[in-house]
Amino acid sequence: MARTNYNELLDAGVHFGHLKRKWNPNMAPYIFMERNGIHIIDLNKTIAKVDEAAAALKQIARSGKKILFVATKKQAQDTVRDLVKEVDMPFVTERWPGGMLTNFATIRKAVRKMAAIDKMATDGTFDNMAKRERLQVMRERAKLEKQFGSIADLNRLPAAIFVVDICKEHIAVKEAKKLNIPTFAIVDTNANPQDVDFAIPANDDASKSIHIIVKLVTEAIQEGLAERKLDKDKAAEEEEEREREEEKERQRLQALEEADDEDLSADELEEKKARLAKKAKMKEQEKEAAGKDAPKKGGRRPRKQS
Repeated sequence: MARTNYNELLDAGVHFGHLKRKWNPNMAPYIFMERNGIHIIDLNKTIAKVDEAAAALKQIARSGKKILFVATKKQAQDTVRDLVKEVDMPFVTERWPGGMLTNFATIRKAVRKMAAIDKMATDGTFDNMAKRERLQVMRERAKLEKQFGSIADLNRLPAAIFVVDICKEHIAVKEAKKLNIPTFAIVDTNANPQDVDFAIPANDDASKSIHIIVKLVTEAIQEGLAERKLDKDKAAEEEEEREREEEKERQRLQALEEADDEDLSADELEEKKARLAKKAKMKEQEKEAAGKDAPKKGGRRPRKQS
């Protein structure tokens, strides 16, 4: 079943592309027609591509990995920030810091510095600092928060990135490709869909169009996270059930060993004898192993050979 329908996308203006003279020939399979000098995107292709990208992102989220959202254009900033916060994924809506993926260790240092300043505020270090110095540190903290606050929880490279407008975010796309990180993107008629792994042909300039596509994607991620939670709960229940069964078996065997032979059936008696024999054999093996490992006393030293 499709995640959206033709009319929803039409109302959001997803079908509007760029001027004909600005088109990228690689977008030809996704263009329905040209009207008044503007390319019109085939929404049937958009629906198919949204479903494909959503299914892939759902599996990534279900595996517990992070997806980084990149949208620094004004029309997309608020939409991406609000929707992505709901699914607790990292995002970049301010300037893309060059080398964020390819030089990730340095970026993590900046995030750790932010945490160090927070610690200074709580452990009393600020009380011993001059007012001017304290203000400088707080300004630096605010600057780091603005740039890296949204990726503070990103402890390792993301499993995938989702980009709004690959022409504007071309550096992020290049870094992801260099590290073989899967790329998902809203691709307009002026961009090359071959630059990303999962291209969603849609209008990347209208805020309504961006909102509906990102909303569909985040809903898929939410489903993946919910299924992951269900899988964890199911695994925990199975583990508890297994432990209960093992405890029952231990209690049964203990009762079997403590019971009088006259009170047991023939099968239970045989099982008891076999279990006691097995225990005795294991004890014998442990004694032999301990005897081999013990150092020999009073033995002559081996003579050195010349």
